[in-house]
Amino acid sequence: MNITLQYFDDCPSWQTTGHHLDQLIAEGLDLTVSYERIDSEEKAVEKQFHGSPTVLVDGVDLFAEEFTPVALACRMYRTDRGLAGSPTLDQLRDVISAATS
Repeated sequence: MNITLQYFDDCPSWQTTGHHLDQLIAEGLDLTVSYERIDSEEKAVEKQFHGSPTVLVDGVDLFAEEFTPVALACRMYRTDRGLAGSPTLDQLRDVISAATS
């Protein structure tokens, strides 16, 4: 499965997401992870970037919500502990598992 982690440099949360993806690979999930730096508002619009970090599973943003804006900004995720700058390890595991079913 191909995972693309889209990010921009000023957002610290993308690194947490990257570590979570590394952990899933260490657990044995067959993932190929690539990183895509979004460096301008124009590229954000072109890529339909919903903020950093954005995780694309085979090109699809499985965390997208209807009103998530396209922007060169940090993204927030709803977690069991409230809003966070990165999806949790369990959330990533769940969306990747669902995508393979």
